[in-house]
Amino acid sequence: MNIHEYQAKNLLKENGVPVPEGIMIETTEHAVQAAETISKKTGSDTWAVKAQIHAGGRGKGGGVKIAKSLDEVHQHANSILGMQLVTHQTGAEGKQVNKLLIEQGIYYKGESEPREFYMSALMNRETGKNVIMYSTEGGVDIETVAEKTPHLIFKEQIEPNVGIQPFQARRIAFNLELSGEAFKNMVKFVIQLYNAYIATDASLVEINPLFKSADNKILAADAKINLDDNALFRHKKNEQLRDTTEEDPAELEAGKHNLNFIKLDGNVGCMVNGAGLAMATMDTIKLSGGHPANFLDVGGSANAETVEAGFRIILKDPNVKAILINIFGGIVRCDRVAQGVVDAYKAIGEINVPVIVRLQGTNAEEGKKLIDDSGLKVKSAITLQEAADQVKGMV
Repeated sequence: MNIHEYQAKNLLKENGVPVPEGIMIETTEHAVQAAETISKKTGSDTWAVKAQIHAGGRGKGGGVKIAKSLDEVHQHANSILGMQLVTHQTGAEGKQVNKLLIEQGIYYKGESEPREFYMSALMNRETGKNVIMYSTEGGVDIETVAEKTPHLIFKEQIEPNVGIQPFQARRIAFNLELSGEAFKNMVKFVIQLYNAYIATDASLVEINPLFKSADNKILAADAKINLDDNALFRHKKNEQLRDTTEEDPAELEAGKHNLNFIKLDGNVGCMVNGAGLAMATMDTIKLSGGHPANFLDVGGSANAETVEAGFRIILKDPNVKAILINIFGGIVRCDRVAQGVVDAYKAIGEINVPVIVRLQGTNAEEGKKLIDDSGLKVKSAITLQEAADQVKGMV
């Protein structure tokens, strides 16, 4: 589950991680009031006005502005709030900004130069260990750093059953080329960040930039946290952080029917039972010359209701030129799925894209006969190659 920056920083703050003082607002009228409150608390005479959407690259898209006066706070809030913010992660349609984070300015003069770093905590699935990934190159796309200067990215592997050790935090601070007070504060920050990652059951905590101020404070200047949906039962209050206006409507609809759905940008809709079979189906579509339009796993209880819901969700995508239903009859019988396809097709009415149903396993022949005798514009197949050949002629 993705959450907003201001929510991520609240979680970090609750777990002892230093963050700039900030206030979330939803109306322009509250922008100046928030800035004044922050100024009284911190003494700051500059502020950051930051759009809150579930996407990176907000600054490049004009969604982050620095204000040097209260008038500028109002001006920036007025221009950003309600805008359709387009970044490299939103697509051309962009996302509407409904919330802003007013935050204290952290670029001020002091005994040393401010610096920006990158840091994240996540699971390394190859080793089964947690990893802190970090770099001296903060404030830019980490993908670009990894591609062009991979030697500037460091990784600290952490045993989950042991947790982060002080010597590891010191090594991170050393590799970030810090010394003195900044070094001590970074060691403390690293340990707190890792502990927050564990405490919140996050799948990712990313800080970019991780900021060293002119007076050697270490702050999470930006924060992205992805919470593990499977662990939300342990964090009931975190369920309230979900912002459905930021999520894909099709994925929300799928969730209501207990379907695992991820929208992609291809032209062949997929409806499959089982995640492994879904991946194989997507590979087959690619090999046949098509491009998967989605990942849709109906699970082991494919019936008329779930198939109809799957159809309706897939058909909302105007790019879909064909639909491939690939079912292995193990727990569920193929003839039952076939009848579900027929019933769902009739319930929806005319479907204006070709539908291919591939059935294999228990009662596959009976299922194929049900499809063939239905009189509907549905083609059947027994083998995956048959289905692939049919897809090839349609895209």
